[in-house]
Amino acid sequence: MKKNIFLWACYFCLSNLSCQTTYPKEVEEQIKLVENSLAGRVKFEGSSGDNILERMAFYKVKGLSIAVVKDYKIVWAKGYGWADEGEKKPVTEKTMFQAASISKSINSMGVLKLVQDKKMDLYKDINDYLTSWKFPYDEVSKGQKITTLNLLTHTGGISNGAAMYLNTDTIPTAIQVLNGTKGSKFVYSDGTAVHSITAPNLQSQYSNLGIGITQIIVSDISKKPYPQYMYETIFKPLGMKSSCFSEDSAQTHKQFLTTAYSDGYEIPGKHVIIPTLSAGGMWTTPTDLCKFVIEMQLSVKGKSNKVLSQETVKRMMTAYIDSAAALGLALRRTEKEGIKYFGHGGSLKGGKCEYVGSFDGGDGVAVMINSDGSAGNIIGEVINSVATVYKWKDFYDPLIKPKPVTIAESILEKYQGIYVYENKIAIILKKPDGYYFWSDGLNNKMYFTNEKHFYNVEFQSEKTFITDEVGNVKGYTREVNGKQFPTATKIVNADTLKFNPIQIGNAAWYLLENKKYADAISFFKRRMELEPKEMMSRCNLAHSYLFNNEYDKAMKLYKDNLDKDIMPNMPFKKVVADDFVYFKQNGFDKTVMDKALADLKLETPKGYKD
Repeated sequence: MKKNIFLWACYFCLSNLSCQTTYPKEVEEQIKLVENSLAGRVKFEGSSGDNILERMAFYKVKGLSIAVVKDYKIVWAKGYGWADEGEKKPVTEKTMFQAASISKSINSMGVLKLVQDKKMDLYKDINDYLTSWKFPYDEVSKGQKITTLNLLTHTGGISNGAAMYLNTDTIPTAIQVLNGTKGSKFVYSDGTAVHSITAPNLQSQYSNLGIGITQIIVSDISKKPYPQYMYETIFKPLGMKSSCFSEDSAQTHKQFLTTAYSDGYEIPGKHVIIPTLSAGGMWTTPTDLCKFVIEMQLSVKGKSNKVLSQETVKRMMTAYIDSAAALGLALRRTEKEGIKYFGHGGSLKGGKCEYVGSFDGGDGVAVMINSDGSAGNIIGEVINSVATVYKWKDFYDPLIKPKPVTIAESILEKYQGIYVYENKIAIILKKPDGYYFWSDGLNNKMYFTNEKHFYNVEFQSEKTFITDEVGNVKGYTREVNGKQFPTATKIVNADTLKFNPIQIGNAAWYLLENKKYADAISFFKRRMELEPKEMMSRCNLAHSYLFNNEYDKAMKLYKDNLDKDIMPNMPFKKVVADDFVYFKQNGFDKTVMDKALADLKLETPKGYKD
């Protein structure tokens, strides 16, 4: 996985220079507490939590925005980091992010407005309302009709599918996506037409394409383009002035749009486009999301009806088949007291987000970032911090751990290496401040309770190393809340791994960036064996050869691919140059890179010079 350098100075400057609102002293103190109380499932005894800028640096988050609700009011909103790193455009409370699947919550409110106005029935066949397109029923649905309720609760037995495009692509319409029509460069979509995979009403099974159908229903019934209907029905009455579903509307707010970063790299064209708008195509801010949260909270209590009545909002917040899933909402409940919180998360290429609202008391928060992958873990930590500072009831109950013990270096160094478990890869390496456990893209410090037992703050499992009779490390056991999971095994190389090639590539990059060149070469070669046409691994394998003193092999790989594209709008030679900047900034051998740049006749990239 590619990594870009994160400098403390950048975050320090941004946190002080961004155009942020000034709040009363009491609120500013609350903000400071939230900024310094981030925590996951584990807290150490005596620790209040971590700093938000430190965690952004840890997770490689480019930009983050947050808004907080207390007593049914937005009490503060603030941005951190870069909306666009290249343009040095900071995140502010007005910065608009892609809402991804949070769009489903807003969409459900729009659909239920049609139900409330008696223009449709939640329980009737969706084809009764679809005029511009019809769902292709077949024998898989077993003669049962799919309803709009099924669509909104993911219980229609409909295929999931993905539909994200670079905005440099030919973008299909929502109907073309449902029909499986491919765009010119269908990079992030599987191109499969929507279809039944089970009969409806059997289970809750997530379906972006199913939600996409509701977009067509809304337009067919309202006789309006979906973005127009949603603006008039939801955004305007709720005062969500920084929200839109149309790409054209987004461009009118261009100065406020965040740039999306995937694996540390800017998305070609700045962001992806999702034609199935109802499933994930909304742009918004945390502040606007909190306006939605407040309206839901007040409406369910019968204290507001800007869009929906109390009765309709209660229907929206009622689970169907899955006790944790309502109509466009995820529910958090306790056995005795019922629903305690509602919300939804979102994830797409280059961004993640989540909002939470309490059923009682008027508490809430929305957090959005313009980075993907493991960067999304910071969102939960921020929400936990807000819940702690504002004393949310029955929301966050961390596991309190004693401070770790110190283990002899002679013992720790034996644990370094590569492990496999349940089709996943883990790597243990020593760093300047301790030993780290890497898996699933997360690089987590190891905390020991004795010579063999350790845990990570970011993972649920507790682990204990296994050794043979002479002390050689064979692997480690894994336990979660007393339940044993399959043991991880220590391996020597990647020659026989049959995992997802992307996992192998991510592990290989981690080995490369930590200067474990021989292991990186083994993993990149295996990645290429499993997926010969994949271009990024060719570039990374060349880097590994370069720093492993195998210059001729590196030059051959570079030269064979220098005029190719790694992916659309991402030339091989540009990635080489960008990577050299990263390597130089992280203390790699500059002499060999100087020679490579000269031999490849590449211009010295910006940021590479001393």
